[in-house]
Amino acid sequence: MDFGQKVKDLAARSKHASKHALTEEATKTAVVLPFIQALGYDVFNLEEVVPEFIADVGIKKGEKIDFAINIDGKPAILIEVKPINMPLGTAQYSQLFRYFSTVEARLAVLINGREVWFFSDMDEKNRMDKKPFFVFDLQNYDDRHVSELARFQKSVFDIENIIEAASNLKYVKAAAAEFSKQLAAPDDEFVRFIGRQIYNGSMTKGAVEMLRPAIQAALDEVIRNRIQERLNVTFGKDSTVPESVDKPAAPETSETDIVTTDDELQAFMIVRAIGAKIVPTGRITMRDARSYCSIFVDDNNRKPVCRLYFNSKNSRSIGIFSSDKTETKFQINDLSEIFQHAEAIEAAVATYA
Repeated sequence: MDFGQKVKDLAARSKHASKHALTEEATKTAVVLPFIQALGYDVFNLEEVVPEFIADVGIKKGEKIDFAINIDGKPAILIEVKPINMPLGTAQYSQLFRYFSTVEARLAVLINGREVWFFSDMDEKNRMDKKPFFVFDLQNYDDRHVSELARFQKSVFDIENIIEAASNLKYVKAAAAEFSKQLAAPDDEFVRFIGRQIYNGSMTKGAVEMLRPAIQAALDEVIRNRIQERLNVTFGKDSTVPESVDKPAAPETSETDIVTTDDELQAFMIVRAIGAKIVPTGRITMRDARSYCSIFVDDNNRKPVCRLYFNSKNSRSIGIFSSDKTETKFQINDLSEIFQHAEAIEAAVATYA
């Protein structure tokens, strides 16, 4: 069985455990031990996977960590388990934080049967970082996440490579957060930086205020162009609407005056591109109606992803469904804003994967 299939099996276990595993011990049995095994470690070898690993902390003797994974006879990964119904946060990893400095391991894992948080000591040697460098959600992931998770397999485990990749992830996330902030509201320093490349005069306060709207509009244009590129790559052609997508059939009613607009088709293409991370594009379908366009998985109205409310002259919105079929509406001014809700759309599609 390849690693991707093992992760799919773990995802199924996690979803089942969400409904039936009510305690920490049940979470260990249902998800955590299979997770460790999927990474290639022998959960039945007490010299490799050590349950209730003892880590003396200061004057406290006999403190125990749920699991320690030994590599070459030395602790390499510490694992602290929480019940699957307990959200992970600062309070949950404080115990793991205390243990970390007393053991040789450079990796620590906090897991609740759904989310897996990976920590190291990149900020200060032998002191666990306060933020995870990688989070894997067993119920909501993509191929990139699986590739990152694969680094922790026994067969390819290399602590230096993992730490290097962790450092890259850390800075990628930080850079992405900074880009998002500048996209939303470019600050003076950013405007001056771009302004020096495009404006011949001095970067006075007045010049900064004059250039700010143009720079923000330019950022929006770049995002729109990237969206179009992604759509072209996804569907393999240069137009905004792929040939393989026929205009949705009229709904099973007597209404004949329903018109599917270009904006609705383009929005459908965007939702399809987002959902393509989770399921084949052909499974994501659309049906138009008088008041809204519905987007489903498998053309099944029991598998709603979202609705497009584009018929009003004054406003447009998208309603996205959660796993319990609750719809949440978001106002949008531009079709590119649909990508801001990619995670919610992916989660809706993943419900039916």
